[in-house]
This record gives sequence, structure tokens and C-alpha cells, in this order.
Amino acid sequence: MVGYQAAGAAPFVHHKMIDHPETIATAIRIGHPQSWDKAWKAQEDSSGWFAAFRDEEILAAQKLLAEKEGVFCEPASAASLAGALLPEGSRVVCTLTGHGLKDPDIAIKQSTTPVVKTKAALPEVKKAILDNMAR
Repeated sequence: MVGYQAAGAAPFVHHKMIDHPETIATAIRIGHPQSWDKAWKAQEDSSGWFAAFRDEEILAAQKLLAEKEGVFCEPASAASLAGALLPEGSRVVCTLTGHGLKDPDIAIKQSTTPVVKTKAALPEVKKAILDNMAR
């Protein structure tokens, strides 16, 4: 088991609780994890490790996933993808627990394409998606 944390909120990486965690990945901004002992045991039993990524790396992974795979996740979920950028041929499973709409402002700020606005009706949404897939 490998655990990836945001650099500003990485108690497992630093081997100590963090009193004032800071990261753009709000869902993993946890300085005092509830399952401290269980996480260490899972890491030890699996010969795994913990690592941390800067907010910029997490946002780059979020953007990569959206642009290359069409999957929109929240920054906290993108932390697992940041850790999974491994050599070709590697087999990896990333758990993406949060949809990007939990924190859409982050995605909009880093987007390089304009936001498409449409009516909240299924035919209009489908048309907007299909019209913009070729871009």
C-alpha cells in the first residue's frame, strides 16, 4: 500500500501530526488522522510507503487526468494519480473518491479552454459535450 499526501498536510511522511495543515486539496488537509495506527500497519504489512506532492504537482495531475482521460476529479483524488505516474508497463490502481464538482473553482482557474455554458437540460448538455469533444 502506498499513501500519497499533500506536502503541506503530510503527517505520515513527516512521522508526526501536523497542527496547521495547508493544501489546496481540501479533502486531504488532515494533520491529525483518525486511523494513524491502522495506516502505519497497512503500510508496514504491505511493504509500502508514504510520499507527498506539492499543490502544483497535484493540480498538474488533476489537469492531466481531465485532458487525457476525460475524468474530472477533485484535487485530493488527483494526489493518487500524481504518485502513479510510473514507468510504462506498470500496473496501478488509483482511488478517485471525489468528483471535480466538489471543487470546481480550482479546475476553472487552471483550465486552458473556455468554460462552456449551456442550459441545464439533457439535450443541451449532450450537445455541448459532443460539440466540444473534437476540440
